[in-house]
Amino acid sequence: MGHIKLLTAPIRSIVSFPLFQLAVVVTVILFLQAGDENSARGQMFNGLDKLVDSTVGLVSATFNVKSFTRSWLTTGFWIAYVYLAGLVILYLIRLAITKMIDFVGRTNLFYLRNAIARERGIAAYRAWVPFERIRPVNIPQEKWEETFAWPANNEPPYPALVHRILQAVVSYMVVILVAAVLLQVFTPFSVLTWLGM
Repeated sequence: MGHIKLLTAPIRSIVSFPLFQLAVVVTVILFLQAGDENSARGQMFNGLDKLVDSTVGLVSATFNVKSFTRSWLTTGFWIAYVYLAGLVILYLIRLAITKMIDFVGRTNLFYLRNAIARERGIAAYRAWVPFERIRPVNIPQEKWEETFAWPANNEPPYPALVHRILQAVVSYMVVILVAAVLLQVFTPFSVLTWLGM
């Protein structure tokens, strides 16, 4: 498993490069646009086109948008929606691969259980070492693990996904609001007036 990761490291570094991702997104948009109206590609393009048009219309209803800004908004929303769809597809593929590897490891299919367990054990140990370094000497390891890493009820020691998403949204909104207030106060831009506040 480690050899596969080592061999695919250059490919993963290229794929994670933002300019490469933008090129892939633009290629996908052009590929969808070239499809026939009655084909699946054409239907997907029409659906995305309607979604982009409605989003640009919503923004136009909120702000005063002229033709130059409208074209940039259209392009930006196209790229954003296709990029978001790609992220969702990659997440689902990664989830399926993880479930498949879990199945292979659990059933010992192709006799890969030891290799999968060794790889995951190494990853768990590497993640565990920094956690153990900060444990005070007076706190027993069992208590430390139960408090921060592996609670007694086998629940994860972090909040649920919905709670984390809400927390991230609220924190981003606070940062945007603070930036808008700072722009309003220290620059000639009346950002809060534009936002209707």
